[in-house]
Amino acid sequence: MGLGVRWTLHGDGRTPAPGAVVRPDERLSWPRTAGLGAQHVVAMFGASFVAPVLMGLDPNLAIMMSGIATMLFLLATRGRVPSYLGCSLSFVGVAAIIRAQGGDSAAVTGAILVVGVVLFLAGLLVRRFGARIIHAAMPPVVTGAVVMLIGFNLAPVTARTYWPQDQWTALLTMLFTGLAVVCLRGFWSRVAIFLGLLFGYALSWVSDRLFGKIHSVNGGAEAVDHWRLDLSGVAKADWVGLPSLHGPSFGWSAALVALPVVIALIAENAGHVKAVGEMTGDRLDDQLGPAIAADGVATVLSTAVGGPANTTYSENIGVMAATRVYSTAAYWAAACFALLFGVCPKFGAVVAAIPGGVLGGITVILYGMIGLLGAQIWVHNKVDLRNPLNLVPVAAGVIIGIGGVSLKIGKNFELGGIALGTIVVLSGYHVLRALAPAHLKAQEPLLDEGTSSYDPVEDAAAEGGTPARGEA
Repeated sequence: MGLGVRWTLHGDGRTPAPGAVVRPDERLSWPRTAGLGAQHVVAMFGASFVAPVLMGLDPNLAIMMSGIATMLFLLATRGRVPSYLGCSLSFVGVAAIIRAQGGDSAAVTGAILVVGVVLFLAGLLVRRFGARIIHAAMPPVVTGAVVMLIGFNLAPVTARTYWPQDQWTALLTMLFTGLAVVCLRGFWSRVAIFLGLLFGYALSWVSDRLFGKIHSVNGGAEAVDHWRLDLSGVAKADWVGLPSLHGPSFGWSAALVALPVVIALIAENAGHVKAVGEMTGDRLDDQLGPAIAADGVATVLSTAVGGPANTTYSENIGVMAATRVYSTAAYWAAACFALLFGVCPKFGAVVAAIPGGVLGGITVILYGMIGLLGAQIWVHNKVDLRNPLNLVPVAAGVIIGIGGVSLKIGKNFELGGIALGTIVVLSGYHVLRALAPAHLKAQEPLLDEGTSSYDPVEDAAAEGGTPARGEA
């Protein structure tokens, strides 16, 4: 079986024919493929460099490792699943909690590395037993609740860390970003977060020239006079050089805070594989296990040298839908561009200089959007929250996760926040379901977004070599 690195030329190599698509094993001309790769980089760029900044990690290293992760993913799925692996925002809250507990960057990356290992093992299980194992362990009511508490748990980070640094810049950046998300169309709407950052960056520079220094907190507890936009580090940075590396450190408390994110990452991968399968017309259920495992390996590799976790990016699905080009050659080009960005320290210095007020305005929308994705999972899968079997574990888990409720076990061990909330939702649902009367279990949970309907006849046909529905 090949590695998916050979492509046939589609048509004349210029544009897809009317109604046609460029399949993963096809490509346009190399100049056009390189241009599409650059477009994929721009699409992932906003979230992919915001994530490491919010986590206190090196954005240069993050971008470089995202390129390596994408190459690894394409090889693992043998070129059948076009995807870019960018820096996951799901761990921003985890990083904030670990740092609030006194942890440093090594503790953050160590905790995420553990998640990568678990994700890899989950991928192997899915490959061995099939995608239905996801549905059995994590029905939509559970995944929706976990995604929701991951997003909303970040609210104090915005309110206490970023917004107070420059409230007016934060407010204007929030308004501009919101307008960009709603009013822009096509490609520009998909990079609205990036445009909001550019707007806030420019607004901070203009405000410094018009009003001088601002008196506010600037990463510390005391208010001080400081420039909104400090570019001194950009002038000192080199044009070419390797990013800074560091090894991880491991602790039980940090790992337990991070582990619930596994559920969100599996749901992300399942949704991505399903969406790509529907757009290309291919049956890709057999690639879900390799995709999840590749995501885990990429995360382990990145965090082992000090980078963040990597996951499939929905932003790039939008680019494929708009261009009708699903060629994995374009993703190889994007990965190469990311590697080049990663070895430019001056670029990293520009990213690191993003003012706190700008991040405040961006994260108000971004964190809320992450949390509301959980509600979207519920709506999409018609989860009935009137049923106490669904309502009780979700209600308890979400309040525990968002409110920061903690549970002390002994003198040196404590569970709280995302970790405890996830345990309550996951274990609470399955325990209550086992004990609930029959009338509450009459309606089986619907399948989670990103997993196919499991028709025994269809599965048997696929296993026997007969093409199932959707296969060419």
